[in-house]
Amino acid sequence: MAAAHSFSLLVLARASASFVAFLVLTWALYFKTSFYPHSSSPQEDDLIYAVLHPLLMVIGFILISGEAILVHRWLPGSRNLKKSVHLCLQGLALGCGIFGIWTKFQSRDGIVANFYSLHSWMGIICVSLFGAQWLMGFLSFWHRGEVRMTRIRILPWHVFLGLYTYGLAVATAETGLLEKLTFLQTNGAVQKRCTESMIVNGMGLSLALLSGMVIFAAVLPKHQTPHSKSVYSSNKLHS
Repeated sequence: MAAAHSFSLLVLARASASFVAFLVLTWALYFKTSFYPHSSSPQEDDLIYAVLHPLLMVIGFILISGEAILVHRWLPGSRNLKKSVHLCLQGLALGCGIFGIWTKFQSRDGIVANFYSLHSWMGIICVSLFGAQWLMGFLSFWHRGEVRMTRIRILPWHVFLGLYTYGLAVATAETGLLEKLTFLQTNGAVQKRCTESMIVNGMGLSLALLSGMVIFAAVLPKHQTPHSKSVYSSNKLHS
């Protein structure tokens, strides 16, 4: 029963992630005029960087890091294999996050012009925490000189910080969506009831739903079936 619930949760999480990816791609590519910088002399490069930012932060940072969290739930094989895939996916997500913030440094209006809001501050804090978390995980769980008891003590904090950072990333994306949509509606570029507004609001709701399912799947206890328990007990007695 627990395995069936876990499988259903993974399917729903993947479906939500796919829907989020579809919405952000549609928004960034089909409505890319909304991303055109409102500077004195906008260039084509500015539009490319502006479009890359949501793609890298949502698909590259949030969705890939969420998949890395779920690795321990679906990937068969040894623990070392799961940790390797988890580490690689989180490293890829970190790279996308750093590159996503780097795109905002390319503005012709200056660096400070893009780092004044709650969204920008949360983004810098989130990626910094994510990088520290990834480094801590690498040093704690892959350094051969680390004793087992130290790993056991660090593991709960590693899990907590990982889930906290993932939740913070989703919250940061929500503030970014709200900030962008409010700016567009205030300037009359987008109506309150239009396709683009529905896409952005739908993306925000889907991200909230996805984060709940990923975090729930991560903290869901792994129950053993009666058969597996009996096999484990039998093997333990004969060892």
